[in-house]
Amino acid sequence: MAETTTPLAKLEELLAAIRSYDDPRRASGEWKQVYRLLEKIGLTPRRFQGIVGMRDIASLAELIEQLRDPAAAAESPQVPSEETCRQALRAFRKRAMLTRLDDESKLGRGPLSKGADESLAAITPPVEWPDDVWRELVRQGKLRSVGHGLYELPGP
Repeated sequence: MAETTTPLAKLEELLAAIRSYDDPRRASGEWKQVYRLLEKIGLTPRRFQGIVGMRDIASLAELIEQLRDPAAAAESPQVPSEETCRQALRAFRKRAMLTRLDDESKLGRGPLSKGADESLAAITPPVEWPDDVWRELVRQGKLRSVGHGLYELPGP
């Protein structure tokens, strides 16, 4: 007879299996199972894509705790660490630079425009980090929110 386990129990088993690796990033099969299971539970992908994408064990453990006790999760707002903010800002700058280069390399410009004087106003931030990270960077003054999920680097 097959034993049925709850999704939370299965997530905890997968977390223990991931922790057993010397380098948790190498547990790709387990991370894929975690991703599928979180999708199946009904969480929005934006809530867990960064955790799985960055192979963040601590955040996965926190997410499992939040799923176990949703009332406790609502009480304490999550403030991202300084290291996470630094990595996210670096990724944002890289995406902004690549987007700008892509835009400038287009051959077909408007016939009435001079060409390269146009600049990008804002971009969508990388999805590897949750919205809380981008809000924290806005609060710190390192990014500016333009609305509708778009952000830009503040001017000099």
